[in-house]
Amino acid sequence: MRAIYCTEPEKLELREVAAPALKPGWVRVGIKHVGICGTDYHIFEGNFPFFEYPRIIGHELSGVVLDPNGEAFTAGAPVVINPYVNCGTCPACLEGKPNCCETLKVVGVHADGGMADELVMPAANLYPADGISLRDAAMVEFLAIGAHAVRRSELKAGQRALVVGSGPIGLGVAYFARIAGAEVTVVDAAPDKIEATRALGFQTFAVDELEGAEFGAVKKSGFDSVFDSTGSIRAMNASIFHARNGGNYTLVGVIKGDLVFPDSEVHRRELTIRGSRNATRQDFEHVMASIRAGKVPTDRLATHKTTIESVSRDMPVWAHDRTGLIKAIVTV
Repeated sequence: MRAIYCTEPEKLELREVAAPALKPGWVRVGIKHVGICGTDYHIFEGNFPFFEYPRIIGHELSGVVLDPNGEAFTAGAPVVINPYVNCGTCPACLEGKPNCCETLKVVGVHADGGMADELVMPAANLYPADGISLRDAAMVEFLAIGAHAVRRSELKAGQRALVVGSGPIGLGVAYFARIAGAEVTVVDAAPDKIEATRALGFQTFAVDELEGAEFGAVKKSGFDSVFDSTGSIRAMNASIFHARNGGNYTLVGVIKGDLVFPDSEVHRRELTIRGSRNATRQDFEHVMASIRAGKVPTDRLATHKTTIESVSRDMPVWAHDRTGLIKAIVTV
């Protein structure tokens, strides 16, 4: 089968390799579409910790079942692939939080991924993609990260949410905060992202507008829920000051670095601070239902496209210039 390897930083290679072997409880899937994630760009650039080269990349995946291997699937059935392989036995898994399993492995990151003709996955990681296109099915995973963060925040209808960072993950947070019934405000530093986010219908401010009267009128005494999805340690340390007394702050983006919060402010505001990692089946199902209901404009989010034959040429270009890019989709 064909597979795209990141063999070393700044180098992608299309190889012919043997298809992965099946094992009990796993299903063979023919990959149809792959979303390119920010993690993939970091891997390509050599900026992702604990990554071992060479590796088949790709974890935002859709496909069709090729070999059910005795599991409850039909050959040809369209599926969304949950790329988080968990142990099932650690305290987090037993508590229903497989997204933060102690030994979690993400295909395409910690193990070979799905930018290939075929992939084998545990049957429990495959969700029926009935009623949505296979292209849209490849966007479910990144949107589920935003849906999970909103669910963890316990955001309620009528509350006010601030999303800091409007990359794909931030947009996922913004959409699912809106779907939850919140009044959503977005902040970003990049002019093209600000323009795109405003065009998607979100009230959006540039970072240099945060001291102005207009943002002050929106912020009032602070937001009920603040979500940071920037991947910027400076922004993560600063965003806490936008939460109201008694509000909450959810860290969606992740970066290597130290968070520094003033203890007096955390106590004075009695803030709830939480991390949000990956997503669960409940979040994947919520995303698919929202796409079916027309609540997420997937056509506007899928801004770029390429093929498995051309991704080695296109991805390096996008890695170094992401102007206007929200989500690139690879057709396999």
